[in-house]
Amino acid sequence: MSASTSATRGVFYVHSAPSALCPHIEWAVGGVLGVAVNPHWTPQPAQQGTYRCEFSWTGRVGAAAEIASALKGWNHLRFEVTEEPTAGSEGARFSCTPELGIFHAVTGVHGDIMIPEDRLKAAVVRSALGEVTLQNEIDKLLGKPWDDELETFRHAGEGAPVRWLHQVV
Repeated sequence: MSASTSATRGVFYVHSAPSALCPHIEWAVGGVLGVAVNPHWTPQPAQQGTYRCEFSWTGRVGAAAEIASALKGWNHLRFEVTEEPTAGSEGARFSCTPELGIFHAVTGVHGDIMIPEDRLKAAVVRSALGEVTLQNEIDKLLGKPWDDELETFRHAGEGAPVRWLHQVV
């Protein structure tokens, strides 16, 4: 990593993936991080025939977005990737499910989702026009539909080992 590139860290979770996808996920994530990725895959009890893994990573700012972009749209894959904020950048959280697609949120230093004011204003206007309820719009801005769908998979993976990966320069 060059002196002009900020380093950060994050966590990558695969909540469920068919076994055939596992090596492709490793290859895609390893390509982004610049290091071989060999996570410990365990069966996902919440969905028979799928596997899960999680590992912490260190790399350049923006790596979480690159990982999410590399994996978005893959059938039968549920994942999340987080990136911690740095002195010069906000953090990020990406969640993806086959049914909902990808969710992105900017996160602050304590992990809170930071909603831009224009998105809040748009939610209020849509609610005032009767198109939606304000609660549903705020839930979407906070990623609640993704959290609801992933919660079963998260609990099924409690106690799984976490591995640290560091980018090689």
